[in-house]
Amino acid sequence: NSFVTRTNTCGELRSAHVGQKVTLYGWVQYQRQGLFLVLRDFQGLTQIIIPQDEAHSHVKELLSSAPVESVVRVTGIVSPRPPGQENPKMPTGDIEVKAETAEILNSCKKLPFEIKDFIKKSEALRMQYRYLDLRSFQLQSNLRLRSHMVMRMREYLCNLHGFVDVETPTLFKRTPGGAKEFLVPSREAGKFYSLPQSPQQFKQLLMVGGLDRYFQVARCYRDEGSRPDRQPEFTQIDIEMSFVDQAGIQRLIEGLLQHSWPEERGSIMTPFPSMTYKEALAEYGTDKPDTRFGMKIVDISDVLRGSDIHFVQNALSYPHGSIRAICIPQGVRYLTNKDLESLKESAKSQFNQEIMEIIRRPDGSLKSLLTKFLGEREQSELTQALNMQGDDVVLLAAGEHKQVCSALGTLRLLSANLLEAAGLALRDPTAFHFLWVVDFPLFLPKAENPTELESAHHPFTAPHPSDASLLYSDPTKVRSQHYDLVLNGNEVGGGSIRIHSAEQQRFVLEKILKEDSEVLSHLLEALEFGAPPHGGIALGLDRLISLIVDAPSIRDVIAFPKSFRGRDLMGNAPDYVTPEELEPYHIQVSWPLEEKEAKKN
Repeated sequence: NSFVTRTNTCGELRSAHVGQKVTLYGWVQYQRQGLFLVLRDFQGLTQIIIPQDEAHSHVKELLSSAPVESVVRVTGIVSPRPPGQENPKMPTGDIEVKAETAEILNSCKKLPFEIKDFIKKSEALRMQYRYLDLRSFQLQSNLRLRSHMVMRMREYLCNLHGFVDVETPTLFKRTPGGAKEFLVPSREAGKFYSLPQSPQQFKQLLMVGGLDRYFQVARCYRDEGSRPDRQPEFTQIDIEMSFVDQAGIQRLIEGLLQHSWPEERGSIMTPFPSMTYKEALAEYGTDKPDTRFGMKIVDISDVLRGSDIHFVQNALSYPHGSIRAICIPQGVRYLTNKDLESLKESAKSQFNQEIMEIIRRPDGSLKSLLTKFLGEREQSELTQALNMQGDDVVLLAAGEHKQVCSALGTLRLLSANLLEAAGLALRDPTAFHFLWVVDFPLFLPKAENPTELESAHHPFTAPHPSDASLLYSDPTKVRSQHYDLVLNGNEVGGGSIRIHSAEQQRFVLEKILKEDSEVLSHLLEALEFGAPPHGGIALGLDRLISLIVDAPSIRDVIAFPKSFRGRDLMGNAPDYVTPEELEPYHIQVSWPLEEKEAKKN
């Protein structure tokens, strides 16, 4: 309460304050029959008793007529609530304030929606009136937790480990590879700035500059269009260190998260487990596994290798052919035939992958189109390999290894959702399972032209020391020194040890990625002036906080988010500008015909 004219907040009064004269400021949460109202501020609620005597008739009239969500000042005496009227659900539930004077500081007009967490509102309406939505307890709580965590992160990095907080430019130039960047016109004809998708180049240049340890709560920008749970502008905890290896970065981040972790969410255990990219794909079908539950993908190629099943033999005849399966516990009991058909349809539509099902009956026998092709020994081995119990359902896929694993990985998550919707507790909502995923490929074939390569992450990632020679002979086999941090099946961070040799960086850009290295001439030149070995990481702050508070969307942990189409519904941005305003930037807008007609009318 320093620097302000209130004596207390609406959330702090207790029995110890009885008899004190207090001045409170806040919003009218609700008012009942002219007898009392509940006043709310950022910290909580206090019940205000409206005086009924003639001497305070003006106070009664003022408070009784104040619309909900009006801002008022109340001065009065803290009193104990009458016996039996205490409210144990309210921290201030043992007391009430008997109003003596009051003032309406600002009356509220009719609201577009009620400001209560349990009232359903459309997200578009919430975003249009974001300043009202911010008054809700949940958003207040989310933003305060976010602020507290960031403060603790600064403390850990700067005060305990000597990091330097540096702001890097947001007006820069295009970076090859990676996400699409926003362009900002300049007054030089035909020349544009780009908004950086991350401070990647700058943090590497800071290492060349000898800063040794850098961090920033960085604003980043990606023009990714309509993606449901992405934001065109987002925040990351950006970190870079000199003379560090992969293990050093990992230990730093584990310590950072342990130090800043909210007490009310329990403790997190370190070191975090680690898994290679190959293991993650083989066992979970994804590079961001949710390890809170089992249902791992099992390789049953050897079990079925001797069978006469045509599609099995066909799959195994290919170089990367594989037969794999997942076992859905109690699938017969919790999944309907419609559920199983929808799972098969998902595999077909997303991955062009056929799925066979096998059911284990309570008596131990198997029910499937495949059983007539399998002998007793093979059925027994299959049951054992998949650890099948009575009423379990197995989903089996045959084909190219990566496709089979990806399809089953998706079905694993969809099955978990269906099981939980049907009442089977599978994933503990209070559990936080961190995981490092390492040894990613350095390059991947381009989707549009598989004979060409692109960086799996970005072109500055160093190759794995054991694979450095392969860079020049067989780059497709090179593993990278990239590492992802995964939490409950969501990527919350990613980083790498960087290339610090100008020669190697130029080779990667020009010979492997076929990029114009001239765009990065400043960085390549910097690497020639004694660049130290260095590496770093970026944590996605929005995603991390949304998982900690169990928010349905990252928009629930950002004060003023954009819609999933990238629009600001409150301020109606982006917006049109006049031709006169565009003139200094040498830009003319070419309108689609229908928009031309609309503007005329």
